[in-house]
Amino acid sequence: MITIRCTKKLLRRLGASRPAGNPPADVAPTARLGDWHANVLYRPGAELVLFVNDRSLLPVVVPARPTDIVAIRLVEALASTLLRLGASPKVVEAEIAEMTVVQIGPTRSRQILGSMTDFEYLLDHRLEPGRTLIDAGLELTGAPCGPIGMRRPRDVALQLLASGE
Repeated sequence: MITIRCTKKLLRRLGASRPAGNPPADVAPTARLGDWHANVLYRPGAELVLFVNDRSLLPVVVPARPTDIVAIRLVEALASTLLRLGASPKVVEAEIAEMTVVQIGPTRSRQILGSMTDFEYLLDHRLEPGRTLIDAGLELTGAPCGPIGMRRPRDVALQLLASGE
């Protein structure tokens, strides 16, 4: 179980906007990496969703269309990303299994939103013809981030997966 915490722009696009007085129940995530924040990005010739993990700040970028399978795309792209970062296939399988139930909710961390803005800027310089979104996202995983003590999201994510936190 995870919650994808969407910006207002993405909530509207997903058709999941909620009245301000009726937020979703805060259910603790069962996945080791925890919940994810997400925003839709409009680029020339592409509409993307940038996901950033709450605990590790690991970024994952997927196509925004079709909108109804964006959560499935997160899971697929995350599996590829973690395997390419060197995570054990067994650990990746366990993490993905915990992400089968997804709840949609509003963002709740300005700090993560700030990191998303940084990743968005960095992503613009990595979106080149012939490069996959996985490749562009993998480059972002090496950027040191202040909210996690200037560590790299890939290192924090692998540590969280290995430790079982």
